[in-house]
Amino acid sequence: MIAMKTVFVRAWIAGFLIAVQVIAHAQPDRALFWSLQKDGEHAGYLLGTIHSEDPRVLEFGEDFLDKLNSSERFAMELVPDLPTLAKLAQAMLLPPGEDLETLIGIDRFQHVAAALSDYGVPRAQLSRMKPWAAMMTLSVPPPRTGFFLDFSLSLRAAGNGLKVVGLETLEEQLGFLELMPLEQQIEMLSQAAAEVGRVQEVHDRMVEAYLEGDLEVLQAETDEQLSELGAEAREFFIAEGIHARNHRMLASLLPELEQASVFTAIGALHLPGEQGLIQLLRDSGYRLAPLPLPFSNP
Repeated sequence: MIAMKTVFVRAWIAGFLIAVQVIAHAQPDRALFWSLQKDGEHAGYLLGTIHSEDPRVLEFGEDFLDKLNSSERFAMELVPDLPTLAKLAQAMLLPPGEDLETLIGIDRFQHVAAALSDYGVPRAQLSRMKPWAAMMTLSVPPPRTGFFLDFSLSLRAAGNGLKVVGLETLEEQLGFLELMPLEQQIEMLSQAAAEVGRVQEVHDRMVEAYLEGDLEVLQAETDEQLSELGAEAREFFIAEGIHARNHRMLASLLPELEQASVFTAIGALHLPGEQGLIQLLRDSGYRLAPLPLPFSNP
C-alpha cells in the first residue's frame, strides 16, 4: 500500500509537466524561476518544477538556497503528509465489489498488469485500483530514491523553519480525475500501458530540456503525448486538470502572499499561458521578474 501512496504523489501529472526557462532570444515569460513584488515590496518567489529524482535537478546553487531559506512560507500543490497519504491510498481504490479487470476487460487488464510488473504493484493490488490511479502510476519511470524535486524542496524548507502549505486539498486535486468519464480514464490507461517502454526515454528527454530551458522541445513532447488522446479527453484534461487548478491554486496562494514572503513551487505546466500562474499573478497586481537557472551544475 505504501508503494501506491507514494508513487501517485510523486507521479502527479508528471507525464505532462513542461518546464519553462530563460533561454537565448526567449520571451521573458519563458522563465522557470521568478521573483514576486507588489507595491514595490518583495513578496516571494515562484518556481516551476519537474517531478524528477534526477540528481541534476536537486543540485541547487547557493544563491537559490538563500532565496528559499530567506522566505517565511513554502507553498506547493499538495503537502504529502501521512494523513493525506492515508486518504490517498483509500481514494485510489475501487468501491467494494468492483475490480479493475471487470471494468476494463481481461485483455486490457493483462496488458496493464504486465506494464506494472516493474513498479512492484501486486496483481491483487492492481485489481483494486481505479483506472486513473493505474494510469498515473504508469506515467513516470519506477521510483528509485523517492527524493523528487518538489518533495526535496519541501524537506529543505521545513528543515529551515518555513511553514509548508498546500495550495490544494487532496479532494480538490483528485476531483477532476474522479469526474473524468470512465471511457476517458480507460483510454488514458491504455495509452500509458502501450507506451510504458518509452517512459524512461521520454522522461530523460524532458529532464534534459528542463535543465537547458528548452521550452520548444518540452512543448513538442507534451503536445505529442496529448495528441494521442481523443479530443474530448484532451480538452477535459487541459480545462479541468490545468486551467481550473491554476485558478484554484491562485485563490489559495493570494492570502498567503498577503501575510508573508512565500516561496511557491508548482509543476511548471501551471505557469505559462493566459490562464497560467504567471499571468494570473500579474492580473492580481504582482510584478514578476525572471531569475537565472536555480541549479548549480545543469
